[in-house]
Amino acid sequence: MDNFRNIEAYTSGVSWSAVIVGAFVTAALWLILLALGAGIGLSAISPWSNTGAAAPTIGRIGIIWLIIVQIIASSMGGYLAERLRTKWATIHTDEVYFRDTAHGFLAWAVGLVISAAFLVSAATSLAGGAEQSGRMAFPTANAAATTSALPAGGLNLNLNDYYIDRLFRTAHPGSEANDARAHAEAAGIFTHALEQKNLSAADQTYLAELVAARTGLSAAASERRVAEVYADMQQAADSIRKATAHLSLWLFVAFLIGALCASYAATIGGRQRDRVALINDSARVRH
Repeated sequence: MDNFRNIEAYTSGVSWSAVIVGAFVTAALWLILLALGAGIGLSAISPWSNTGAAAPTIGRIGIIWLIIVQIIASSMGGYLAERLRTKWATIHTDEVYFRDTAHGFLAWAVGLVISAAFLVSAATSLAGGAEQSGRMAFPTANAAATTSALPAGGLNLNLNDYYIDRLFRTAHPGSEANDARAHAEAAGIFTHALEQKNLSAADQTYLAELVAARTGLSAAASERRVAEVYADMQQAADSIRKATAHLSLWLFVAFLIGALCASYAATIGGRQRDRVALINDSARVRH
């Protein structure tokens, strides 16, 4: 017994092998269940009106599913991280409880980092592939947009394409040549206005003249169109901001629940591990 005390006194309190096993289990279950939820969600929506689930309903179900995924994946990872760890024979019960909880939390944290790294890598690859496909499909438009003068540090202009196209609508669609430079310039002005939270009078007048020259609208009608499009863009940006804020808060709640579940499940695994009876060599031979 003294030998056990001496060994455990100078041994690290963290069993990284068990933590890594629990982390990979957490990450694998999280990704599998996330893919399952995405498939169910996509099957529940429809591009046709009055069919499929509404966007708010999908959002609420998605949040609930995310919490369920965290509970299942984190609990399983935390449980295995402690169930597979070597028993501490000479450590006080309170210290064992603390270490069990810490191992579950570490398994959850490492699993979260692994999952995040995988998702970021996958998203980067998909974005790069989509960008490459777009360049191959529209080489002329991309070349014109690249050579146009844009303000540095602007937002992704793809989000504003709808509004910019709407800005230059004419009474005879297809009769006007697409002016990529004018679109890019207007997008840069609107991006700057959204960042500064104000569309200056000079920019508004210039945009109205740009619209009038390419659509044939009167000066007053062009100014009204500019004001309407800018107001719609502000509303869309505010909606995105609110949705992002809500998603961030619910992600925090889901991850917090996952951390607590992993820590609690680890204590369950630790108690079951400690109840395992050890057998000596003679008993092992008899059985």
